[in-house]
Amino acid sequence: MRRSYTPTIGELETFRALAESGSATRAAQTLGLTQSAVSRSLQSLEERLGVRLFHRVRQRLILSDAGRSFLRDAEKILAAIDGAVLTVMSFGGREKLLRLVALPTFASAWLIPRLPRFAEIAPEITIDVTSALGPVDFSRDPADAAIQRLELRSRGAEANALLGETLIVVASPEVAGRSGELDDSQLAGLPLLQQATRPDLWLRWFQEARMDAVSILRGPRFEHFGMVLTAARAGLGAALVPEILVEEDLASGRLVRASPRRLDGGSPYALIFPPQQADNPAFCLFRDWLIEEAARSGGGTAG
Repeated sequence: MRRSYTPTIGELETFRALAESGSATRAAQTLGLTQSAVSRSLQSLEERLGVRLFHRVRQRLILSDAGRSFLRDAEKILAAIDGAVLTVMSFGGREKLLRLVALPTFASAWLIPRLPRFAEIAPEITIDVTSALGPVDFSRDPADAAIQRLELRSRGAEANALLGETLIVVASPEVAGRSGELDDSQLAGLPLLQQATRPDLWLRWFQEARMDAVSILRGPRFEHFGMVLTAARAGLGAALVPEILVEEDLASGRLVRASPRRLDGGSPYALIFPPQQADNPAFCLFRDWLIEEAARSGGGTAG
């Protein structure tokens, strides 16, 4: 049988406690073990790895170079195990889990406020939402479905279109004025907030106005629309964003329409999923509910 060089979880926990305390006595107190058990665990780990992880200096344990290097990885491993355990515990006795990946601002502005309605009809299903700006590879990523723009669909995935994307220009009242009737030449004089993953939006806006965008495009750049909107609220400039993401800001007056024009985003928001999810009853229930919610918001559905 091939010898295993992989430490046990107990050995990793003991090693971390020793590194933090510098003392076998204090590590034993932290772990609820005897000092001899801690010493045996360290000896076993060092023999398994074939390196000395600590030096003893004046009755204190000091990490060796190998020990400092190993500590970083040991902490990552233990954190990953803790995360996996907490994920399983979050089921709370429920056996059905849907792991969703969504565009971050779409998730916070549109999806999450509607999830309580899904919880009412399917309390047995736990929803796990993470964010991503790029395509999801369902053969590699631990996800059951993604809610992103349709153009991000990965090869082999299926999709239901949910909502068309229409972009509008918004800004704080201090930047745009209360009327929101700026023409394109006036917009061109404002700082234009850029979305890093979609840098062509302002270019397309001014191209439709038959203006030379090369001399116009300037302004701070942000990773996603949530950051762009925060910058717009702070008065940093004008933002070109999907209309469905700013409904509350417009209703509250935090932001105002800075132009009456609109820009077609070109690709709808969609539920993207691997074909095998069509046999998952929990997914099918969520998909049907999501399509109905999108229809209420004025979107359409398609295969």
